[in-house]
Amino acid sequence: MRTPLHQRPTTVVHSNRNDRQNLRDMLPYIWDYRGRVLLALLSLVLAKIANVAIPVVLKYIVDTLDKAQDAAPILPIILLLAYGILRLFSSLFNELRDAIFARVRYRAMRRLSNKVLKHLHDLSLRFHLERQTGAISRDLERGTRSISSILNYMIFQIIPTFAEITLIALILFTQYDLKFSVIILITVMIYIAFTLAVTEWRMEFRHVMNAKESEANNQAIDSLVNYETVKSFGNEGLETRRYDETLAEWENAAVKSRTSMSVLNFGQSAIIAVAVTLIMIFASQGVVDGSMSLGDLVLVNAFLLQLFIPLNFLGVVYRSIKYALADMDLMFKLLEKQPDIQDAANAGTLSVGDGGIRFEQVNFHYQAERSILSKLSFEIPPGHKIAIVGTSGAGKSTIARLLFRFYDVTGGSIAINGQDIRSVTQKSLRASIGIVPQDTVLFNDTIYYNIAYACPESSQAEIIKAAELANIHKFISSLPKGYDTIVGERGLKLSGGEKQRVAIARAILKNPKILVFDEATSSLDSKTEKMIQAALAKIAVNRTTLVIAHRLSTIIDAEQILVMEQGQIVERGTHTELLKVGGVYAHLWMLQQEEL
Repeated sequence: MRTPLHQRPTTVVHSNRNDRQNLRDMLPYIWDYRGRVLLALLSLVLAKIANVAIPVVLKYIVDTLDKAQDAAPILPIILLLAYGILRLFSSLFNELRDAIFARVRYRAMRRLSNKVLKHLHDLSLRFHLERQTGAISRDLERGTRSISSILNYMIFQIIPTFAEITLIALILFTQYDLKFSVIILITVMIYIAFTLAVTEWRMEFRHVMNAKESEANNQAIDSLVNYETVKSFGNEGLETRRYDETLAEWENAAVKSRTSMSVLNFGQSAIIAVAVTLIMIFASQGVVDGSMSLGDLVLVNAFLLQLFIPLNFLGVVYRSIKYALADMDLMFKLLEKQPDIQDAANAGTLSVGDGGIRFEQVNFHYQAERSILSKLSFEIPPGHKIAIVGTSGAGKSTIARLLFRFYDVTGGSIAINGQDIRSVTQKSLRASIGIVPQDTVLFNDTIYYNIAYACPESSQAEIIKAAELANIHKFISSLPKGYDTIVGERGLKLSGGEKQRVAIARAILKNPKILVFDEATSSLDSKTEKMIQAALAKIAVNRTTLVIAHRLSTIIDAEQILVMEQGQIVERGTHTELLKVGGVYAHLWMLQQEEL
């Protein structure tokens, strides 16, 4: 019995990276601004010196006022002014630190975001066919945000806290009984060990939360992208059940995470409470036996507040850093992925010449156990038009993908103007080829932007001319906003024929030497198909053209037609020659004529 769609299990994938590796990978993004980092750290140290000096001044104020009870009262105005100035400096240097470091933080986020997007574009088609867009978008959002979090916690929380602990410990060690320093150091060690141990245990819940949040986000986006399909099959309930069941798993992990946090918080508070009680007992005893003044008691108490409040927050900071590192992890793992298709070390620029194409004994498979193309050989002379036809799954569209080098052949070679396409850069190769695909996907922007995408530096006149040649200028002009009309996500506000003509205009604007029409009219009605065919015929003149066709009526003027079955060419010739043979092509022609 098959598992219902909404109950299918998912796997939580854990990272093989470690936190130290993630931190090391983050450092290059702040190294360019190391001068600012040093200035921010200097401001931090000055702020902490001022902060630690405040209780010291307060001690002398208390001692001065306490002694003044036995004589004429004297207002310690200088000490009071120093107290106020130190508080002002503490705030000033903290704010200065934030202002100086802002450029470092946000530039690091910007650089990393750009690097990730560029890397995603560099990855091969195989990765993008298998990716889950919703999950990746959430992972990247959390990953770039985590850079800011880690920088904030490391520079503004952890380093200041340990600097303050060090300064306070030095003062207590040099000015007071050793037992105060010993209690504080032991407390800090126990506190940190307890926090690390419990937080490591809790991280499993966070990993599950991240995985389920990404999975739920992917399900939501996937269902919205396929809105029409969901509505057509009446599966709104299925989509919400799948989404809710994933969120239920996220909810369970979130509850465990929050409950375990309460355990951690209570344990930390208990450790601090014991230490504070011991120190206050010893300090009070010192006042009673005369070894410490009232100001000393106030100083020790103020130090405890300054020390344990940020130390208590340090537990929150450590957890936040661990979470941020977990969030960052998938993003850095993504950056480690290498493209399947890479330029050769000595790759040159394609010299397209007249654009002649040659496939020589080409073999190809997506999976080793299933061959797609087998010993495929054909040639398209410069400026000629060759058509490829065949049943679904024969390997027709794979030929276009191989020509663009979205995949590498597993045997044989593909050459343009006598150059193996593996020996030239992918950029120069793809710049020489224009394509009108079967399913034109447009950007959620204006018609103008989508046409200009082929050549962004084109003038308005050139874009309008391309639209005229594609027989779409009149339609665009009839729209209320003309070329500024937003086409919607994936171009859904336009009909299939309108999208195809935008794609043709884009191909015209690119002005390539080689054209590929990948079943460009297979899903259109007869009237629209004729309009598209006329536009395609215009731009194919004097260009090397490869037509991958489903409808045979669209390629009867081809100089040669290649008929494919199971990854091999079984017939080749003109339309008339193939009909006379009475083979596979003639049979396909007869079937399509019966459908008319």
